[in-house]
Amino acid sequence: MISTEPGATRWAPTDDSHRRSEVTGSVGRGHDDWERAAAGVLRWAVKTRSGFSVDDDSPVVAGRRTLVTARVAGITVVEPVEVVEVVERSDRVGFSYRTLPGHPVSGEEAFIVHRDGDEVLLTIRSLTRPAPQQPWRALHPVLRVAQRVARRRYLRALVSSRR
Repeated sequence: MISTEPGATRWAPTDDSHRRSEVTGSVGRGHDDWERAAAGVLRWAVKTRSGFSVDDDSPVVAGRRTLVTARVAGITVVEPVEVVEVVERSDRVGFSYRTLPGHPVSGEEAFIVHRDGDEVLLTIRSLTRPAPQQPWRALHPVLRVAQRVARRRYLRALVSSRR
């Protein structure tokens, strides 16, 4: 089984069945930025502040299924997902979700807020491969470009406005 291991400081190697990505960016400094980012990540703020909508804005809970919706150039794409793991520690907060049938890609993604000294960081990990169904399978090369754009937005989604 694939895993983005949101609780792990170092992500263990994975097999090559999925494309692996891990990116990290600074979202602030200090206690206030930590509290803000940690609370936001557990309520889907990385997705919603990046232009997606989520049909359930309550805190993430392992096992909960939800729909994430993307609207791009007049096209609406509904992405069914299930939260796999939730991490809430004094130095690390986040969650991972897996895609469900009907999602444009197959895999798992994690959003993790963590600390390095006073700095507050956001790490995004993903393991993806083409979805088995059409038209998504054929569109996978385009979706890979969209994933890179989304990751850049994700990294900006929790940045403190005080910076």
